[in-house]
Parts: sequence; structure tokens; C-alpha cells
Amino acid sequence: MTRSPKTRSLLLALTVAATFAVVTGGARAASCPWVNSTAPVEDRVSELLARMTIAQKLHMVHGALTAPAGTVGPLYGGVIYADPSLCIPQLGFLDGPVGAGDGLNGVTQLPAPIALAATWDPQMSSAFGDVIGAEVDGKGANVSLAPAVDIVRDPRAGRSFEGFGEDPYLTSRIAVPEIQAIQSHGIIDQVKHFAAYTHETLRDTEVDNVVVDERTLQEIYLPAFEAALTEGGARSIMCSYNFLNGAPACGNSYLLNQVLKGQWGFNGFVTSDWYAMHSSGNSAKAGLDIQMPDDCYFGKALQAAIQAGRVAQSRLDDMVRRILRSMFSAGLFDRPLGGKPDSVVTTPAHVATSRAVSEESMVLLKNNGVLPLGPATRSIALIGAAADGALTGGGGSSAVNPSHVVTPLQGITERAGSAMKVSYDDGTVPLTAVAKARKADVAIVFARLKQGEFKDRLSLELFPSDTLLIEAVSAVNPNTIVVLNNGSAVTMPWLSRVNGVLEAWYPGQEYGHALASMLFGDVNPSGKLPMTFPRNETQIPATTPTRYTEGMFVGYRHYDQNQITPLFPFGFGLSYTKFAFSSPALSAPSTSDGSVEASMNVTNTGSRAGADVAQLYVSFPNGRGEPPDVLKGFQKVFLQPGQTATVRFTLDARSFSTWDTSLHRWVAAPGTFTIRAGDSSRDLPLVASLQLTSRLTPGAPTPPAPNITTDPLAVQMREHLMCLKDFIAPNVNAVLSITGFPPLEVLGRPVP
Repeated sequence: MTRSPKTRSLLLALTVAATFAVVTGGARAASCPWVNSTAPVEDRVSELLARMTIAQKLHMVHGALTAPAGTVGPLYGGVIYADPSLCIPQLGFLDGPVGAGDGLNGVTQLPAPIALAATWDPQMSSAFGDVIGAEVDGKGANVSLAPAVDIVRDPRAGRSFEGFGEDPYLTSRIAVPEIQAIQSHGIIDQVKHFAAYTHETLRDTEVDNVVVDERTLQEIYLPAFEAALTEGGARSIMCSYNFLNGAPACGNSYLLNQVLKGQWGFNGFVTSDWYAMHSSGNSAKAGLDIQMPDDCYFGKALQAAIQAGRVAQSRLDDMVRRILRSMFSAGLFDRPLGGKPDSVVTTPAHVATSRAVSEESMVLLKNNGVLPLGPATRSIALIGAAADGALTGGGGSSAVNPSHVVTPLQGITERAGSAMKVSYDDGTVPLTAVAKARKADVAIVFARLKQGEFKDRLSLELFPSDTLLIEAVSAVNPNTIVVLNNGSAVTMPWLSRVNGVLEAWYPGQEYGHALASMLFGDVNPSGKLPMTFPRNETQIPATTPTRYTEGMFVGYRHYDQNQITPLFPFGFGLSYTKFAFSSPALSAPSTSDGSVEASMNVTNTGSRAGADVAQLYVSFPNGRGEPPDVLKGFQKVFLQPGQTATVRFTLDARSFSTWDTSLHRWVAAPGTFTIRAGDSSRDLPLVASLQLTSRLTPGAPTPPAPNITTDPLAVQMREHLMCLKDFIAPNVNAVLSITGFPPLEVLGRPVP
């Protein structure tokens, strides 16, 4: 969910949230037989829907910017208030991808999702989702706006840290357990942003029209959403700001009707991103079910469209049915809300999870023997303001108020104890910083780079002051380590001058403890890059923000296809120990479903316990148009020195399929496939091949486009004008009063 930090927060600051308990006893229960009923969900939905008036149905399909009289309290990001007459509970929509957001206190700030992806650990993802689900529930909300499964097409994208990287398979495997864990708390999960949402600048305008071919859309930008819904069981989905091939994503019948509800059979509801709608009737007919955060399109305008026959009454019924189905499936009618917005929901266990994710996500990019720090290191100089003013999270709607923050300076000083001297300089006066670095055994330079919603980065470079500081310190201290505190890839023109580089991402509130554990070797680095780090901007596959001319060659696919050597490849990450791969094996494809069993041995050949990620890639036969290698499996293994583990994968028919644009479905054609395995996309020492002899068609095809009549342009323009009036009129005087201007009475008059 997304809002401008100025206008959106001001609008929401004018409202208050109400918390309604579900009444389930006595006379109320007798009048609401669908509450605490053992009947099937569909029967309960039908029984309730039959009792609803058109006004009550319309109430369910949009958010409310005005709270009921007499209610007070902190805010959720969006709300559909309860209908006590029908025992329908409130729906509270709460950001976000790193924990309970929207400015609420008493919560746990988790590391950024890109850091979670860097763990390559589905079990850690489940623990991550468990914290989110528990804290969203504890705040009395019941719709969690997470995760974001947008593919990082361009690492300069402002919100790249909110997703799980550049690969749809990795994104899917991290998203599914998180969603399952969130929903285990009786929460409706809302996965976002559907679909092909990859940049920020000029978003939510017709300029933001993504032009992408069908095959690329189905193979790169849609699979993670499909997995989130069909495997993860997410009960709702948020459509995105961008237009897609000429139609807004929140009014795009191909996305919502044909793919989401047709091809995938999704029976939950679709919510607009905040202010992402551009029409009433067209959006409803295209498959949108809820407008957020207000009612300017799905209130009176939708009612008028139904009365005029431009939208069928059955479509409104379907919208409400989908919402109620998700609510009943989550058990929202059968239990009271789990808390209220001002409840304190953080716990020591949740904080421990935040630290564990941070520790497992940090990626060791370079180490010339300077790490881990040991007894021989008697003094450390911490250089840079980011050592004491860490960025624990990114900007925008994903922001979470941490219950506390452990800075690197605090964590390292605590871990070093009295046996090691720790000095600090914020680097504002480079000469003093260099002087301290020269005297220390080891110098650690901290560089931070903030990014977030509303705008994309112009380059992949660090701030010039950080680059100069790294170069100055490394010139006087050969044992210089750089710690990166950022949300996406950066270039490193200084890489050859330093002896160590650690990517810490946006690491959450336990940053200092996690970092100290990593630097001192209490934890062995095991993070792997979920995105390629290019040497410079010219290596990035995306050449324009909206025309996806690179097609399927996104991320490592582009580098492999064009034989480009990046700065650090996808899947890369060093350890304090060494690993070896051996004994690859493949079964023959199953005659029933085409699945293949693959295995390999992974051995820790070093002297420390540690973890590695075994990665399996599939190479398609020539002529299929696929990239050289495509990730189709991975598994993280923790091994003691000398220990060997056998890692097993199951490759299904989809693993060998490409999207057929003539049949509009997945097809696995016969041919010889090559399987490669190792621990990064550029380190795949194990090679085997298999022959697929049968043609397979996993999954359902995309159904034909429904016969939908687009509303006349005059109707759309009238809706736009009325929505603009409804948006501005109630709020602009509040804005003017803050700035000292008198109110404008004219804004209360109807727009012609």
C-alpha cells in the first residue's frame, strides 16, 4: 500500500480508526446464524449475502476516510468499518512488508524483504511471516499488506528493497512460507503489487504504461503471484499503480479477469493500491473488488453505474461474495479482534527473529583474510555516520517504528569488550577520520544509502562523500572493511582498494548485534545475493522505465545471455569456510507427470561450521528462446567441518516448460535439458543432462477475454471530476489552515 508522505498522511491524520468487536452471543448470534456456524463457507456467504441491501453491499467494497462519530485512536492504513446489524466485523488493512507499520508503536522492525531473500531460507521466511501475522493480529488489524513479490527489473528502482530480488523462482519460494505463516494467525494476507510494477517515478499516470509481451509477463512477472495464491493461499491481492499495455492495472481485465480469476481460479478479492483507480464502472467490470482508501469510485459512482445498467448487479454481488469468502475462511466472524492499534505487540522472541534474519541475510562479498576479527585485532576504528546512525529500514509505506535500535557502534563496542579498543569518527572531517583509521589495526567504513517510495535512484553509486571516505581510509589502512547499509545493488569503484566488503542491507532493529556477530565470527556468513550487482549502469538490462524491450532477459538471465561479467553474480556469497559439490544424480522423468528427482552432495571442506546454498539451474534445448540457465531449485544446508549432506530436488513439468503464446499456456516440449548445480549462477561445477520424451501441458490456459463494454469517455471523465472533487473538497481547507490561508468556500460547490 502506498501514500504520499505529505498529502496522504495529512488526509489520514484527519480521521480516526474505530475498533469493533464481533458480537457473537445472545440475541445478536440468533439474528446472525452465519456467526460461529459449522456450515461450509460458501453456505455462510450465501446466507449473509441474501440478507444484505445494496447500501450494505456498497459499504463493503470501499475504504472509509471518515470514522464513525466518537471513535478515537491510532490509524490503520485503510479500513472498512463493521456493520453490527449483520455482525460483519471491521476490516483493518495494515502495512507492511517488514512488520506492523502505518506509524504504530510497540512493534518489531524486521529486516527489509530483500534481506530476507538473501537468506535463501524458506524456514527463515516462515519465522518472518509468523512475526508479521502475530503483530498485525495483536494490533487489531486483519488484512496484512505483505509481501511484495515484484521482480527487481532495475536495481535503481526505489522500492527494490521491498521485494525478493530479480528471480521469480526465488521470490516464489520465499513468499509462500511467509504468507502461510501470516495467515496462520487468522489474518487475510494481501500480496502485492499486481503486476509488472518495477519503478516509482511518474507512477500512477498514463506515462507509467508498462509495455511487455505476453511471454515475458507470464514467465517473469506473474509466477510469484501465482505461487503466492495457489500455494501460499493468500486470500487477497493488491493491484498496482502502473498501466499495463494501455490499461491501468487496477482496471485491467487481462490481469484480473483472465489471468487471476480465470487462469489461476482465484476466489479471493482484489484491492486497489491507495488512490490507484482511474474509473468506477470499468474497474468493476475488469475485476477489481475493493477501492482504497476512500469511496469516490466505488461509492455513489458505482451505485449510479449499477442503476444505469453499465455494471451488472451480479458483479457487485461477486465483489462482496469474494470479500466475505476470505473473511469467513480466515475465521474473522468467529473470534474477536486480536487487540487494538495502541497494543504493545513486540516480544523478545520477535526481536530474536529480527536478529536471526539479519544475521543470516548479510552477504560477505569480499574477504582477503581480514575477517573474522580475532584476538590479534587489538583496535578497531569505526568510520562514517552510518556506524551510529544506521538505516534499519527503507522509506515509504513499508516503514516500521522499531521498539529499539542497536547501532553498529553499540553492537561492536558491546561485543569487543575491554580486550579491544573501539574508536569512532563520523567522517564529516575526513582528516580526523583518516587519522583514527591509520592508528587502528582494522578500519571499518560504514556507507549508507536511503531509498524508498515515490522516486527511483538516478545511479547505483554511493554518495560521493562515502566514496571519498572509503578511498581515503583504505589508503592509510590496509585492513579496511566496508559495510554497506542499503536496499539494492551499488557500484564499487573502490573495491580493489579494500580487503573486505559486507552487504548488510536494511537490517532491522537488531542491526548492531547481528553485524557484530558476523564481524567477530560468532555467526558464519551464509547470505547469497538475490540480485546481480553490476559493475556500472551500462550493464543493467533495463534501458527504459516502461518499455520492457529486454524481454525475459532480466537480472542474471541478461548477464548470462550476453556473456557479461558483473561485479557480483546472482546467488553469490562468501563464507568463513569452504564447500565442495559432488555426485550429481538425476532420475528418469516420471511417466505420470514428467517430474524428475535430482540430487547432489555438499561437503564442508573447511574448519568452521557454516551454511551454503545449493542452487540448481535448468538449461533448455536450443531454439526455445530461454536464457542459458534458469534457477529451478535451491536448498540451504548447515554443515559441521568435514560433514557431507545429500541435497535433493524435485523438478516438476513446469520446471521444463515455456509459455506458448499461441496456446496461451505452459508447454513442456520434448528435448534434451541440461542441469547445472553449484552455489551461484556463475559457479555451477556439476553438470548432468536428461531427455524429456513426452509433451506436457501443466496448469490451465488463459481463458479468452470476456465480453466487456467500456464506459463512454464522457462517463469516465465525469467520474474523474467527481472523484477529484470528493478527494479535494473535504481536505483542502485543512491544508490551507496549516499554511495560514483562509478557507475556500467554492470547493464545497458541485463540479459542473
